[in-house]
Amino acid sequence: MAIVTRFAPSPTGYLHIGGARTALFNYLFSKHHGGKFRLRIEDTDRQRSTEDAIGKIIDGLKWLGLDWDDEVVYQFSRAARHAEVAHGLLAQGKAYRCYCTPEELEAMRAAQKAAGKPVRYDGRWRDRDPKEAPQGINPTIRLRAPQIGETVIRDRVQGDVVIANEQLDDMVLLRGDGTPTYMLSVVVDDQDMGVSHVIRGVDHLNNAARQMQLIMALGWPVPVYAHIPLIHGPDGAKLSKRHGALGVDAYRDMGYLPEALRNYLLRLGWGHGDAEIISDTQAIEWFDLDGCGQSAARFDFTKLESLNGHYLRQASAERVLELVMPLIEAKLGRASSDVERGRLRSLIPGLKERAKTLLELVDSSKFLLSYRPLSYDDKAAKLLDPAAKAALARLGEVLRTCDWQASALEAAVNAFATSENLKLGKVAQPLRAALTGTTISPGIYDVLMALGREESLARIADGAR
Repeated sequence: MAIVTRFAPSPTGYLHIGGARTALFNYLFSKHHGGKFRLRIEDTDRQRSTEDAIGKIIDGLKWLGLDWDDEVVYQFSRAARHAEVAHGLLAQGKAYRCYCTPEELEAMRAAQKAAGKPVRYDGRWRDRDPKEAPQGINPTIRLRAPQIGETVIRDRVQGDVVIANEQLDDMVLLRGDGTPTYMLSVVVDDQDMGVSHVIRGVDHLNNAARQMQLIMALGWPVPVYAHIPLIHGPDGAKLSKRHGALGVDAYRDMGYLPEALRNYLLRLGWGHGDAEIISDTQAIEWFDLDGCGQSAARFDFTKLESLNGHYLRQASAERVLELVMPLIEAKLGRASSDVERGRLRSLIPGLKERAKTLLELVDSSKFLLSYRPLSYDDKAAKLLDPAAKAALARLGEVLRTCDWQASALEAAVNAFATSENLKLGKVAQPLRAALTGTTISPGIYDVLMALGREESLARIADGAR
């Protein structure tokens, strides 16, 4: 069997984190089996679907590195095909026209609620003569669903799910204005796209039984269903914005790398032994539906940050520079010079060892592009007391004649501390404060080398004032 999976978002907003994980699982499953991963934009809700949302979804997938096969399918453009299928069922007697008015349907639902019965269509036009149809009513077309027996979903994650057919009603396929419903569109598109496996959130499980009834009425092959668990917050509650239910673009803006987010999302609801750090190659090699659990996964920012720190350390200095420089320039509100880029490039190896996100790296490196005089944070300002300032002034004179190499600078600072009868920290920490405006930075001699003689001596002089 040719393996084809699909990701089918509704473009009513950003690509949220749950959707990104669904796309990832579909992508990995298809790649693992040498199949295709398709993208379908389910834009049938014309009031809520927007071009901006479509752009954000596509941009989010591209940033995540989840490239799809073939052209994007836009569901709305296929409405005529969906209607054709519905009319075909009507011609075969597998569907029928329903002439209920909105008022009748509302009254029916109200009566069912009052009687404590399940709210569903009661089939009043299922076997009624169309000649009795009232004037001026545009009928819907409903599926003539089986009323006895069971519909069994052979789910690869949830196991067999059995639903009594009497619990399901005759769903609408075409509305009164002739537009297709979501259920019809999904089934037709999956068939025409050759989708073999439908991998989606467990919140779609109830749709599967209805879609199976339609598929069987059409005589089409039923795809393999796999309904993956939802993502919850750390407290076990449904994932919300306060937990991290943001768009993929927000994670990019928060300084996460796409490979880190891929790795983290992979581990939400799927596992391979005790493996936590999983490369893209390993993910494709290992991923299969057997590794998916049934329990809801819990989103944990601490784990995501830890993974991101790992991938940040693995990234090349040149790549990190290209990612960080626009963020720094945006924060400073100006473009960088070649000299400033050179400073940052030289310190990237040390800076990325300490950072968990690109934004942390921005914060720890902006001193390299800051104009003099620096603004000192509270801890740095406290270090620059009168005694430290006096010592800095004397150290500046020593360094002025020093050979500007890391080993020579280290020897000079050590010798100065000895001559002043000071512990090295009493010299190095005020020096760091004067050079960076903070108390945390890469190695102080690396900082001196990155800033260069002229800038370093000027900052030391500023700190000594």
